[in-house]
Amino acid sequence: MSSAITGQYGWESAEAPHSCAYINPAIRRLVRQAGARDVLDAGCGNGPLCAELADDGVHIIGVDGDRRGIEIARAHYPHIRFEVATFEESPLAIGATPDGRFDCVVSTEVVEHLYAPHEFARFCYEALRPQGTLIVSTPYHGYLKNLALSVTNMWDHHHTPLWYGGHIKFWSAKTLGALLRGAGFEIVGFEGVGRLPYLWKSMILIARKPPQP
Repeated sequence: MSSAITGQYGWESAEAPHSCAYINPAIRRLVRQAGARDVLDAGCGNGPLCAELADDGVHIIGVDGDRRGIEIARAHYPHIRFEVATFEESPLAIGATPDGRFDCVVSTEVVEHLYAPHEFARFCYEALRPQGTLIVSTPYHGYLKNLALSVTNMWDHHHTPLWYGGHIKFWSAKTLGALLRGAGFEIVGFEGVGRLPYLWKSMILIARKPPQP
C-alpha cells in the first residue's frame, strides 16, 4: 500500500460511492470536452467511473494503491484494465499506451485522503502528454460552506475522525490550485457540483500540462 494514503480504504463491494451520482456526469462531460481518447483514472477505487468512461468509448485504465479495490474492479468490470499502482511510482511503468502517457487524467475524491499529495500531482503530470488535461475533484471548502457548517454545528460530522480511511486534507480551490501549479500545471477551469452554489458538496479543478518547449 502506498505510504501516501491512510491505508486500505475499506472496499467491500462493487457498489458505487454516493458521490458518483453528482460527480461522474460532470467528469464525463469534461472528458468529452477535452477530446481525450486515452484516459487514466488515478485512484479508481472499485472502478465505477472507469466503467462509465468506457461506455463513452474512451480507452480507460484504472490504477489504485488499494489491492482490494482493484480486485473488486477487475471482477466486476473484466473488460477494463485495472492495475495496482502507487503515486510514488512512475506512471510510465503501467505501459498502457504506446508512449506510456495519456490525453487525460481523472481523479475523483482521492487527493483529500493522501499524506503526500505532492506525489499525486507529480504522478498526474508525468502521466500526461503535453497539453493533456487533468480533471480532479475533492470535497469543496469555501467561506459560506464553512460558515454554514459552523452555524449548524456540523463540524464533528463533516470532519469526523471515526471514518476508516477518511479525509486527512481539506482543500480549497486556492490550495489545490497551488498544489497543481507547483507540479507544473496551468489551471484552466473550476466547477462546483452537488447542492447549491457555494455550498457545493465537491469541486472540480481542470488543469492542463503545458506544451513542451
